[in-house]
Amino acid sequence: MNIHEYQGKEILKSFGVRVQEGIVADTPEQAVAAAQKMKDDFNSDWVVIKAQIHAGGRGKGGGVKLAKNHDEVLQRATDIIGMQLVTPQTGPEGKKVNKVLVAQDVYYPGESETKEFYMSVLLDRATGRNIIMYSTEGGMDIEEVAEHTPHLIFKEEIDPKVGLQGFQARKIAFNLGLSGAAHKDMVKFVAALYKAYDSIDASMFEINPVLKTSDDKILAVDAKVNLDENALYRHADIAAMRDVTEEDPTEVEAGESNLNYVKLDGNVGCMVNGAGLAMATMDIIKIAGGEPANFLDVGGTANAETVKAGFNIILKDPNVKAILINIFGGIVRCDRVAQGVIDAYSEIGNIPVPIIVRLQGTNAAEAKKLIDESGLQVYSAILLKEAAELVSKVLEEK
Repeated sequence: MNIHEYQGKEILKSFGVRVQEGIVADTPEQAVAAAQKMKDDFNSDWVVIKAQIHAGGRGKGGGVKLAKNHDEVLQRATDIIGMQLVTPQTGPEGKKVNKVLVAQDVYYPGESETKEFYMSVLLDRATGRNIIMYSTEGGMDIEEVAEHTPHLIFKEEIDPKVGLQGFQARKIAFNLGLSGAAHKDMVKFVAALYKAYDSIDASMFEINPVLKTSDDKILAVDAKVNLDENALYRHADIAAMRDVTEEDPTEVEAGESNLNYVKLDGNVGCMVNGAGLAMATMDIIKIAGGEPANFLDVGGTANAETVKAGFNIILKDPNVKAILINIFGGIVRCDRVAQGVIDAYSEIGNIPVPIIVRLQGTNAAEAKKLIDESGLQVYSAILLKEAAELVSKVLEEK
């Protein structure tokens, strides 16, 4: 689950991570009021107006703007709230901005120069261990740094038996070229950041940039926080931060029906029980000359209701030219699934695309007979090869 920058900063702050302070605003007028509060708290007219969407690269897309007075705050907030923000991570369709974060100016002049770093905490799946990835080259172009100068990207692996050790935090601060007060503050920052990551069952923290201020303080200017959805039952307060307006509405609807759905760009919708079988089904669709339009796992207890919900979700995609249902009857009997398909088809009414149903396992032969005698525009198969041939046939007819 993704959350907004301002929500991520709230979590980090609760674990002792120093962050760039800010106030979220839904309207330009609220942004002006927030800017006044920032001035009262930090004695500066300057604030940063930051679009709040679930995507990185906001600055490059025009979603992060400096404002030097209240008039500029009003103008910047008016420009950003409601805009369709396109970044390298949103795709060409972009995301609508519904709120902004009015953040304090942390690039104030002082005794030393400010310096931006990159830091993230995530799981290295190759080793099964968490790592802290960091670089002296923080800022908007970190992707180019990773591609063209990978030697500037450092990694610190954390042993799960002992957790982050003090010498590792000191090593990170040293590799970032820090000394004195900034070195000590970075050690504290790293320790608090890792504690936050580990405590909330996060799947990724990305802080870009981590800033050394002109008075040698270390703080998080940004906060991209991803949560492990499988652990959200342990964190009801964080689960409540979910913003469904930032998610694909079809995927949200599927989740409400306990279906695992991911929209893709193809022309053949698929409905399968089991993630592994779903992946194999997508391969079969490609071999048959089609492209999968979605990943949809209805789980091990498919029935008329889940099949009906699956149909409704798949049919929301206008690119779908056929639907392949591929069910292995291990936990559930194939004839029950077949009857569920027939009942769902009848209840929905006319389904404008052909349906191929491949049922294998307990009572597969009885299931095929039910489908064949239903009188509906449904093709039945028992072998996966037969299903693939039917997919090819219906696509050619289209």
